[in-house]
Amino acid sequence: MLSRIADVLVPAVGRLSVTTDADTALAPGSIIAANHTSLADPAIVLAALRRLGAEPVVMAAAGLWRVPLLGRVLADGGHIPVLRGDRRAAAALDTAAEALEKGRLILIYAEGGLPRRKDAAEAAPGPFRSGLARLAERTGAPVVPVGHAGARRVTSGGLGKQLAGLATAPLRRPDLHVHVGTPLRLTGDCQARTARARTAVTNAWRTAAAHLDDSSPIAA
Repeated sequence: MLSRIADVLVPAVGRLSVTTDADTALAPGSIIAANHTSLADPAIVLAALRRLGAEPVVMAAAGLWRVPLLGRVLADGGHIPVLRGDRRAAAALDTAAEALEKGRLILIYAEGGLPRRKDAAEAAPGPFRSGLARLAERTGAPVVPVGHAGARRVTSGGLGKQLAGLATAPLRRPDLHVHVGTPLRLTGDCQARTARARTAVTNAWRTAAAHLDDSSPIAA
């Protein structure tokens, strides 16, 4: 349901395009790791993945389950709440591992939160937390790096700016691009796995950002 909703809404707020590496495959039981830049980007990534025939389970902040209607959609779809900064957060990895064993795709945002910047510029992914590396080590699942660009031109900044951006996006129709990279198997210790995953997602983001029009700024 969440992927279908995203597939309907995203084309209304921007021009979405999708590319993949030549040898990309979204095999059952894969972990999809994407950069996190805006409140709008989960919808953008889900819409792009649906075009590729994939409808993943999303790992997201548990607070979203308290939002009317959205919380019901998330619960009904089997998506996974993450209690950040809580010892119960480890339970989310247990649930994700079970979903992977059943052949589901898992979408994870390894940065663990949104950037604090207020501008709409693109920027490389921030530091990754260890959850992605630990899930990949535990399950042996391949990791599919996904980079996207343009979401901050839909929503970014403070609440007022975000609402204004969302309201005007159907008129502005910013470019939105998602690039899906080559799946990889993470090896080494947790730090090495985390670093390799971040590099792969960063490379996918750079490819996505290159597809935006020339007016899209890149943060230092």
